[in-house]
Amino acid sequence: MAKTQQFCTFFLEDQFFGVPVQQVQEVIRYQEMTRVPLVPPVIRGLINLRGQIVMAIDLRRRFGMADRPPTQLPMNVVVRTEDGAVSFLVDEIGDVLEVEDDTFEQPPETLQGPAQDLVRGVYKLQDRLMLVLHTERAVGDREGVVEQIRSRSTAATH
Repeated sequence: MAKTQQFCTFFLEDQFFGVPVQQVQEVIRYQEMTRVPLVPPVIRGLINLRGQIVMAIDLRRRFGMADRPPTQLPMNVVVRTEDGAVSFLVDEIGDVLEVEDDTFEQPPETLQGPAQDLVRGVYKLQDRLMLVLHTERAVGDREGVVEQIRSRSTAATH
């Protein structure tokens, strides 16, 4: 019997992505964000999740896609990373899928742009391909950004 894994799936434009379920803390509707000045454009702001402050990263911007229309509110896929929880802003949430390991392939060498670094691999499903997001790389230089925010807020209070 083939070994399987479960993925929480989501869409960015018409692209279908998955994140291993064990990395997902929760999936929630749009949350109001507090903008943070002078951070990279991929960071849309901070959200308050029941008292936990979480950075929101817009995956459309991370992949170099066009911004979603202002009438389309993003959904949040909150993942656990080594440095704590981070919210990925996505267009639409899919299902939890169980996929067989033997349908996995490494991304092709010809993959270009941000996807080359952010896509861990591809699962061949019956009707489409599922791109597996490399969550740690999608977060990027989170510590550098957090340090920037802290140093600016400390400077502002002195």
